[in-house]
Amino acid sequence: MGKRSLLPRADFKSEKHGFSLPLALDRWNPAIKAADENDNTISIMDPIGYDWWTETGVTAKRISAALRSLNGADVVVNINSPGGDVFEGLTIYNLLREYEGHVTVRVLGLAASAASFIAMAADEIQIARAGFFMIHNAWTGVWGNRNDMRETADFLEQIDETIADIYSIRTGLSIDELKAQMDKESWINGKNSVEQGFADSYLDSDVVEEGAANSAKDRIAAHKIDLIMAKAGITRSERRDLMKDFKGTPSAAKEQATPSASLDLSGLIEDMRTAAQKF
Repeated sequence: MGKRSLLPRADFKSEKHGFSLPLALDRWNPAIKAADENDNTISIMDPIGYDWWTETGVTAKRISAALRSLNGADVVVNINSPGGDVFEGLTIYNLLREYEGHVTVRVLGLAASAASFIAMAADEIQIARAGFFMIHNAWTGVWGNRNDMRETADFLEQIDETIADIYSIRTGLSIDELKAQMDKESWINGKNSVEQGFADSYLDSDVVEEGAANSAKDRIAAHKIDLIMAKAGITRSERRDLMKDFKGTPSAAKEQATPSASLDLSGLIEDMRTAAQKF
């Protein structure tokens, strides 16, 4: 398994905390994709975790199913993601880490936040010269009394320790150095990624292409809206219900023509875009 045999297993079981950042969404270009995908390729090209606003997202369930279908064959994992749910990300990391075949990760554009430590599970990591890693501390919205705040801070510190350990084993950098980089939110370009050990080599230039991004701005705005509501104290289940109310029930959504649903969502996002831009 090469470097993967040394990687720690990351075990956390909670859905209380997130690992995403509006700035990463601003810098994420969803149109970047691989030019040479095949049956032994897995794409992580969306935020980590299921997103009720856009009905997209990379889940551990999907990655697990994709790996099972490969039956131990070598796999290439293409990444262009702004990050997302830390626990979904840790589960995906563990799935890739324990996969019996050779895992090659290719960072096509951005591997930010949760997507950055998912990449560390590979035997080999390649990055585009214009690609970036972004590493930072886990963050969340929380409400409650001072004891709740302290408990949450202590829990986030455990998450940061685990993620720093993952980076350290992969790169050879010290835990303290990585914590310092995470504290200040570090954007690491392709050249520095190779020099610091986050990646092993560069991608060939013809591996990456930029396709049409008709809904890219809408998708990014939708994620910002979700973050705005989260900061306002609206729970995940309440945000999910709001989205269902807008789209109708799941069964009704299936009966509705896709173009109409898309236009409705675009209209909602357009109405809220000003608020999202201020976030």
